[in-house]
Amino acid sequence: MNSKRGQVTIFIIIAIVLVVGVVGVVILRDKIFEEEIPVNMQPVYTAFLSCLEDYTLVGIDVLESQAGYIELPDFEPGSAYMPFGSQLNFLGNSIPYWYYVSGNNIQEEQVPSKKNMEEQLADFIEERIRGCIFDSYYEQGFEITQGEPEMDVDINEENVEVDLDMSFNIGFEEDSANVNSHSIEVNSKLGSLYNSAREIYEYEQNTLFLEDYAIDVLRLYAPVDGVEVTCSPKTWNADKVFDRLQEAIEANTLALKTKGGDYSLRKKENKYFIVDVDVNARFLNSKNWPNSFEVVPAEGSVLISEPVGNQPGLGVLGFCYVPYHFVYNIKYPILVQVQEGDEIFQFPVAIVIQGNKPRKALDVSAVEIGVPELCKYKNTFVNVNVYDTKLNPVDADVSYDCLGVTCDIGNAKSGSLREKFPQCVNGYIMVEAKGFENAKYVHSITETGSVDIILDKFYELDIELNKGGTALISFVSEASSKTIVYPEQKSVELSEGQYEISVYIYKNSTLRLAETTHEQCVEVPQSGVGGLFGLTKNECFEVTMPAQIVSNALAGGGKENYYILESELESSDVIEIKAGSLPTPKTIEELQTNYILFEDMDLEVGFK
Repeated sequence: MNSKRGQVTIFIIIAIVLVVGVVGVVILRDKIFEEEIPVNMQPVYTAFLSCLEDYTLVGIDVLESQAGYIELPDFEPGSAYMPFGSQLNFLGNSIPYWYYVSGNNIQEEQVPSKKNMEEQLADFIEERIRGCIFDSYYEQGFEITQGEPEMDVDINEENVEVDLDMSFNIGFEEDSANVNSHSIEVNSKLGSLYNSAREIYEYEQNTLFLEDYAIDVLRLYAPVDGVEVTCSPKTWNADKVFDRLQEAIEANTLALKTKGGDYSLRKKENKYFIVDVDVNARFLNSKNWPNSFEVVPAEGSVLISEPVGNQPGLGVLGFCYVPYHFVYNIKYPILVQVQEGDEIFQFPVAIVIQGNKPRKALDVSAVEIGVPELCKYKNTFVNVNVYDTKLNPVDADVSYDCLGVTCDIGNAKSGSLREKFPQCVNGYIMVEAKGFENAKYVHSITETGSVDIILDKFYELDIELNKGGTALISFVSEASSKTIVYPEQKSVELSEGQYEISVYIYKNSTLRLAETTHEQCVEVPQSGVGGLFGLTKNECFEVTMPAQIVSNALAGGGKENYYILESELESSDVIEIKAGSLPTPKTIEELQTNYILFEDMDLEVGFK
């Protein structure tokens, strides 16, 4: 029995050895039977490996220049509300945003993983490797055949490893050689650059340092809030404010540096511009990239803040002051470039300032921020036709407003749009077109239907005013309000409609308001036991008003209600306005009297 058991054991061992041997041969058959490449064929194989390296380097370059993507994600366009879209066009190259806000106000992230980059690079090489050019060797009589490629890529800190399984057969006269496995190692900082880019991105998402810089620029280069001692209105041209902001954002973004870059605090760089990350990076912005600048309150392109203290009944103040507070919504992109040696990895992010405050940091990907529920349920087709007053079709953006919720619908190409709307009773179809007055049309959407909307065209006319000095000229209608500062601005865009035209003329003044002191009393709780029972007492203190020179005072103007016909706008180049004069005030009471007299002053309006 023991002898039989021993024989069985020997057979089992032999069987195991045979199985292992067969499996080993199957696995290593390519290596075992692979022919050594003859010397006269080695240049062909060297050319093949060089071609493999070239395609790898091209793929790496595409990954680095396109934020870790070779095959770009589906493009998502922006909207009038959010101008970004899902990709930034940089020198003709589309780069996917790592963070952006979609046209329907959803925060989105599209940061590729390293695994995804490896897969895209492998696919890129697989699609091209059989396209290597061997024409010079074909002319010498070589025969070259290639099988189906199967690629594996590993992206490391200092290099990229490429393993290719593909039959590569070389024949020349009586000789032949076949190689099935090919491996190369390409020197590249792709892995290290990607990790550095992720470090900066995560620092931005956690701290919103780019938004903080944007808030600082806003408060330094634009009127946000404050008080100035003056008796005439303060005005700012919104377009000029936005131009100044764009230039400041571009310059200040370029000034940002990182602790890990070529810039050191020992070089006495301004610490304010040093970003606390240990990588070498720079930040770019261009005013030519998609952006959005909005400010309220505004009258057309003019920001106006009216003075307090020159109104009737406020002479007791003894001085005037202008308080102002403007709220901005700003959106623009920043391109982050991380560099090591000659290699640069870049990705863009969207910067969003809403109501003078930065957007909230993301905790997770694709977080929805205030997406109107109504806009998710567009289920009723409506035809919208948009025309001018001569019934010519007009390209226009269409949205729908229901109970204060506005949904983007689409663009009326050649004046026509058929699209799904959310159902709503007594909602508003809103239409915007360049060169035309915005239109708002009441329309209940309960079933499929059609609506025609006519837009009033804007006409630009010059303004001539008969009086000298600085003037605020306003054209206020139900549809819009336009204000210009004359003579700095001498033209205005108007459409047909009923307007209240007002002109306030201000001239240099030497009115001096002396320093005044008066007593002011208030009731305060009594101290001790009396205060417990709600007893109060008068407490008085002196209020000192500083001396003030009124450099500009109301010196003329008037108001007029006028219906402007499109025929007048179309056939004229100039609006002629004649205004009356007021006496130069010598006291604040006389200044307030001018405001009373102003209310009864008329204008003469004509076209030529």
